[in-house]
Amino acid sequence: MPIESPTGHEVSAPAYASDDDPLSLDLESPPAVRLSRVGLTTGISLEVAQAGLDTGDPVLFLHGFTDSWFSFERVLERLPHGIRAIVPSQRGHGESDRPHGGYRRDHMAADAVALLDALGVDRAAVVGHSMGSLVAQCFALHWPERLDRLVLIGSAPSFHTVGLSQLNEEVQRLLDPVPRRFIEEFQYSTVAISPPAAFMGRVIAESEKLPARVWHQVLPNLMAMDFRQELPRIEAPTLLCWGDRDAVFSAEDQEGLLDAIPDSVLLVYSGVGHSPHWEQPARFVSDLIDFLDAGR
Repeated sequence: MPIESPTGHEVSAPAYASDDDPLSLDLESPPAVRLSRVGLTTGISLEVAQAGLDTGDPVLFLHGFTDSWFSFERVLERLPHGIRAIVPSQRGHGESDRPHGGYRRDHMAADAVALLDALGVDRAAVVGHSMGSLVAQCFALHWPERLDRLVLIGSAPSFHTVGLSQLNEEVQRLLDPVPRRFIEEFQYSTVAISPPAAFMGRVIAESEKLPARVWHQVLPNLMAMDFRQELPRIEAPTLLCWGDRDAVFSAEDQEGLLDAIPDSVLLVYSGVGHSPHWEQPARFVSDLIDFLDAGR
């Protein structure tokens, strides 16, 4: 039934399966995740996870700051065979190349397009979380002909916020090796409902792969770029997924996205933090499939 979001926009709240019962989605379990390394025309190589059938509908997933392809593991295990999930570890992250520069979101968006080229994919739906949502915005603005539908998780019109400025001050003081305690506190601060300990342990281990210089370069580059004036040019249908206990981005940020992106709708996840796909993966997958099906 319809619900009203904190921003005052009416949104729908579709039924979804319990996260303790992923099989209640009545979806076939996808094939095992396939990992490979893909060289790109942008000059770097990315670690790439894929799941589902190669003939399925392509969906490109872009993870958040210091994460890797594993950020979407709880999503991949719930997707149907008919989705061809393409999940890179973005430059500097996971086991992908770590160049000494080139960490703006337009660099990462160019990687995303080059990855689709390398895999022979003409168009895809793009799902981005946090940092990945900024990359997805850039993709939508500069390569609209390659985009079917857009999903922004834990996103905002701009990353130039007081909270991220404070985080950046801490990040710029980091030395190698980046302390595990700092990473643990950072990652757990993004959730209101803690995912399983084994999942979070792997997430933290993935963040430990980043040298301090990548932390130093990525965050200020994200904060420096602002597409607020350009967002009205996004033509693709856009789904915004936001937890009302998100400690990174506010209800006002969601209002800004809704006002700026013409064909957008917001789903609010009650009691959820910055990472709905970690905290309520079964609901997120159900919402995602409904949104993708609406475009067929």
